[in-house]
Amino acid sequence: MSQSQLTKRSENYSKWYNEIVIKSGLAEFSGIRGFMIIKPYGYTLWDRMKTILDNMLKFTGHQNVYFPLLIPKSAFSKEKEHTEIFSEGCAVVTHSRLKKNPDQEELIVDPESKLQEELVIRPTSESIIWKTYKRWIQSYRDLPILFNQWGNALRWEMRTRLFLRTTEFLWQEGHTAHSTEKEAIEEAIKILNIYTDFSEKFMAIPVLQGIKPYMDKFYGSEKTYCIEALMQDGKALQIGTSHFLGQNFSKAFDVKFTNFNGKKEYVWSTSWGVSTRLIGGLIMSHSDDKGLILPPKIAPIQTVIVPIYNNKEKHSIINEIAIKILNILEKEGIRVKYDNRVMLTPGWKFHEYEMKGIPIRISIGKNEIQNGKVEIFRRDTYEKTFIPWISLKNSIPKLLDEIQKNIYKKAFNRTQKLIIKSDEYNDFKNKINHSGGFIMAHWDGTKNTSKKIQEETEASIRCIPMSYEKEKGKCIYSGNPSSQRVVFSKSY
Repeated sequence: MSQSQLTKRSENYSKWYNEIVIKSGLAEFSGIRGFMIIKPYGYTLWDRMKTILDNMLKFTGHQNVYFPLLIPKSAFSKEKEHTEIFSEGCAVVTHSRLKKNPDQEELIVDPESKLQEELVIRPTSESIIWKTYKRWIQSYRDLPILFNQWGNALRWEMRTRLFLRTTEFLWQEGHTAHSTEKEAIEEAIKILNIYTDFSEKFMAIPVLQGIKPYMDKFYGSEKTYCIEALMQDGKALQIGTSHFLGQNFSKAFDVKFTNFNGKKEYVWSTSWGVSTRLIGGLIMSHSDDKGLILPPKIAPIQTVIVPIYNNKEKHSIINEIAIKILNILEKEGIRVKYDNRVMLTPGWKFHEYEMKGIPIRISIGKNEIQNGKVEIFRRDTYEKTFIPWISLKNSIPKLLDEIQKNIYKKAFNRTQKLIIKSDEYNDFKNKINHSGGFIMAHWDGTKNTSKKIQEETEASIRCIPMSYEKEKGKCIYSGNPSSQRVVFSKSY
């Protein structure tokens, strides 16, 4: 791992972000445009997120399944609105094998292996799942279906960035089926609340709940709910979405059930998901010019122990105490690492773990042994304290909780300062271009107006906030009547 300094966040935000991803050991470029290699530290972080969210979904009655990666083109084409948007970024399998070119050493597609039906590599799984639900759903007794899938998806992207927007990404996608409209809407909102709790309580990222304007909803849905977060540069990031699909997919695939009164009707449904984009949000929400800052509840390693010694005799004594501390903390359920690598200096290790965002570093040297205390370093504040090592059992869990709260509080206060009202277009443009943030402004509800604003300012409507009451006013752009403020922001 390189020990060179990061580009300052204030000087080049994009470069700073990419350097953190690479130098902290989260991921790297694969050499194939739009595809990344998630390294062990990055995958452990994703695995941690996955475990927490998976438990939250299972607690609310959802079950995990797995559907095929390849979707028959005939199935993919069923829901017209859905197909129209996703077909532009699809990868399609047309042949089943390669063969050696008889005139050269290179491999070529075997023309005789052309598939009878082309297969789409999933950009999302609604079509293959609803093709299956037609077999599984016959009666109200078969409902609800509360399924979730962990896997990958592929969408060709024009502009890619590690974690934030890649051609292939890891994610979870939920697909539920219900007997009533009310139940499906309640499910979509329930998932939105789960995503909100996960973001705020575990990732320490405050979010704004909202509904996407009609022109930006998920294609094939009736309504898209979302959570939006503000990054440190004042731009928004969509953290997760939950879609009320209505009966669109059940009608497209002719999925009916016999209701309690013996009548046939179409199934109501939802779909929802979050992806490895969460890691990008985590980086941009909390990190600084020294590297990652990870909330303890998400961090793969919560505490690292670094010994400081200059001869074998001292090493033996320090090692004995370090192992005792390691055992104490492990018994408390803390994810702890003892770095006893002899080929690296303590200074090198300090820099490495600051870059990786480990919440707490415990240093043990000659002075610490003599005083019966160890040095505690907090990654979030850079504060150092000395604590008797025999009291770490109680003090480290409390400190981890304090760090988690502090990281969230810092992000919350920053977000609150950047939720700004604007009632005049010049003022709106000034705020968007200087402070950034969530600009609360009136919009006349037309697609044309939102398009014009985005062309002139690069700001889009992120959502119609669910937590704000309706308020009559005039559109900042057209001056036409508006019934509610919406959230504008530049975004990733």
